[in-house]
Amino acid sequence: MSAPPQLPGVVTRAHALSRRRGFVSSCRNETGWLLATLAATRTGTLAESGTGCGVGSAWLRSGMRDEARLVTAEHDAGLVEAVREMFAGDDAVSVFEADWKELAQEAPFSLLFLDVREAKRAGPDLAATLVEPGGLVVLDDFTPCATWPPMYQGRVDVTRQQWLTDPRFTTVEVMVAVDASVLIATRR
Repeated sequence: MSAPPQLPGVVTRAHALSRRRGFVSSCRNETGWLLATLAATRTGTLAESGTGCGVGSAWLRSGMRDEARLVTAEHDAGLVEAVREMFAGDDAVSVFEADWKELAQEAPFSLLFLDVREAKRAGPDLAATLVEPGGLVVLDDFTPCATWPPMYQGRVDVTRQQWLTDPRFTTVEVMVAVDASVLIATRR
C-alpha cells in the first residue's frame, strides 16, 4: 500500500454515512487518493456526477485548493439531504438534487468526475462541452485490460475505447489496484 493508512476526516464521515445507508457503490480508497491528488492541481469548479453518499465528493474535497469549489449531483433526495448535512458549513461544496446532465448549468469544469454509469456510457461528447481546455475528466470502476481493443467480459469495451481514441482528449488508463483502473482524460 503506497497511500497513508489514515483517511481524511471528511472521507471517514462519508464512509460512515455509506455504512449507515447500506450503500455499497462508493468510490474505492485507491481511486479516492487519486481524486484528491488531481483535485489539488485544479482551481475553479470541480464536479461529480452521482454523489451517492458523498465518498467521491469527500475525496475531491480533501484535496481541493482553497480557491476551488465542488458541485455534485444526485437524483435520490434522501441521499442529497444526508450529504448536504455532512458538508454543512462548507461553502466550497454544493450538493444538487438533479440528474447528472443538469451539472451543465455550473460548467465549465476544471475537473469532472463521472461517477455514475449513465454518464460514463454517454461517452465523451457531453463531457467535452462541460470541461474547460486543459480540464480533466476522471472515470472509475474499470477492470484493467492489457489488450487492444480493450475487452471486458469477452466483448470490446466500447466506453473505454471511445475515451482512449477521442481526438478531443488525451486519455490514459491508470491501474489503482490489481483489479481496478481509472481513465484520466485531459481536454485538448
